[in-house]
Amino acid sequence: MSGPSDLDAVRDSYDRVADAYVDLGLGRLDDEPWLRAALAAFAEQVSGLGPVLDAGCGPGHVAAHLAGLGLDVRAVDLSPRMVEHARRLHPDLDVRVASVTELDLAEASLGGVLGWWSWFNLPRDVLPTVLSGMARALVPGGRLLLGTHVGTEDLRRTEAYGGVPVRWTTHRWLPEQLGRLLAATGLEVDVELRFPARGTQPPQVLLAAGRPS
Repeated sequence: MSGPSDLDAVRDSYDRVADAYVDLGLGRLDDEPWLRAALAAFAEQVSGLGPVLDAGCGPGHVAAHLAGLGLDVRAVDLSPRMVEHARRLHPDLDVRVASVTELDLAEASLGGVLGWWSWFNLPRDVLPTVLSGMARALVPGGRLLLGTHVGTEDLRRTEAYGGVPVRWTTHRWLPEQLGRLLAATGLEVDVELRFPARGTQPPQVLLAAGRPS
C-alpha cells in the first residue's frame, strides 16, 4: 500500500505534540467508564483468539489497559516520540514504530484490531484499504474496534494540544459511512456507541465489527 502524501508531516507533527499530549494526561481511561466498558467487552470477545494489534497506540495507555485484561497485545505508532513515551510508561508493552499503511499483516493472524481514535488522519481514499487489510488479518470470529470523530468535514490543523504547531488533516466520518466501509471488507458491525459533543470536542463514535466465524 502506498502511504499518504502527508505521512512525513503527520509523523513530525505527532513527534512535536507527544510531550504535551502525555503531560496533559490525554488518552487515559481513568474518567472514561463507557470506554473502559467497551474495551472490557472487546477483550472478552477476542480472548483466546490470538494477538491483538493496537494500530496507532500513542503513549500506550489503551494497549497497556488491554494487556492488563489478559490479552496478548502488540502496538504500533507512526511517531517515534510517542513510542518512546509508550516504552517508558509501559515497559512491558510490545510496541514499535510503524505506519498502519506499512504493516504487512498475514491473513488470519490476529484475534483483534484496535483503531482507537488513531486513523482519522488517514485520507478518505486510504482508510478503506487500511480497513480491508485489518479485516483480512482477523481470524474467524475476530473483532475490530474503531473509534473516531463524527462529521463530514476535513479540518486542516495548524496547532494542537496547547498551541503546538502541527500539520495534519482531521477527517471526520458519519457512522453510517464507516459502517458501509466496514461491511465492504466483509466485517459485520454489531455495536455502535455514540458520544455527543463535549466542550470543544465534536461528537464521537465507537464501532465494533466482527469477522464471521
